[in-house]
Amino acid sequence: MIARLLVVAGSDSSAGAGLQADLKTAQHFGVYAQTVVTAVTVQNTHGVTAAHMIPPAIVHGQIEAALGDIGADAIKIGMLGTGRIADTVAEALKDKPLPIVLDPVMISSSGTPLLDDYGISVLKAHLIPRATLLTPNLPEVEALTGILPRSPHTLRNAAQAFLMMGVRNILFKGGHGEGGTVRDVLVSGGKETIFESPRQDSRNTHGTGCTLATAIACGLAMGLGMEDAVGRAHAYVQDAIRNAPGLGRGVGPLGHG
Repeated sequence: MIARLLVVAGSDSSAGAGLQADLKTAQHFGVYAQTVVTAVTVQNTHGVTAAHMIPPAIVHGQIEAALGDIGADAIKIGMLGTGRIADTVAEALKDKPLPIVLDPVMISSSGTPLLDDYGISVLKAHLIPRATLLTPNLPEVEALTGILPRSPHTLRNAAQAFLMMGVRNILFKGGHGEGGTVRDVLVSGGKETIFESPRQDSRNTHGTGCTLATAIACGLAMGLGMEDAVGRAHAYVQDAIRNAPGLGRGVGPLGHG
């Protein structure tokens, strides 16, 4: 039977990130993806200029419709937008024993806020403890823990802060780091596993976080272990940057195929 993924995220009108990137990623891995739309954004490679939030009742209905029929082997959560939507998603998934990859989307790369303060509190109290894997970038780590992990010591402090929130597996994404190497660090079971690649000099990095989290969720849906799922996803994102089609005049989309 084909592996099934449920994606809870916002729509990107440029199709470089959000649900559109998630669907392309799932298609690449041969996973059947269903979608729960939380927001419709107005964006292109220059950034997000507006967003319309979907009513929480419709978000809840989409989750129930998807899981009540086709079902899922894993769930990926991306942009939630508001605390009310975050509450709804947490409530709808609280009794669902499925692996969840949580990408804590809080701000766009162009600086537009994508989650309100109440939503951040819901993340900490209800969704992070429910997640199988949390995939924050460095600014999101700082926003959630108050710690910017610029060194091995501060990364371990941030990992401890997340462990105290209840999540057991954290992938610290290194795309916002410095230097010639992109370093993603998986903290799982008291062990650190490092995934490294040469940093590519490319403007085509729109949707890397969405793509990485979804690729990991696809691996979990297909029965891969955590380290294998993360390693495969890390390599896939690097290939997608390398094979980007070069579209748009800003931060361009990846080559998902």
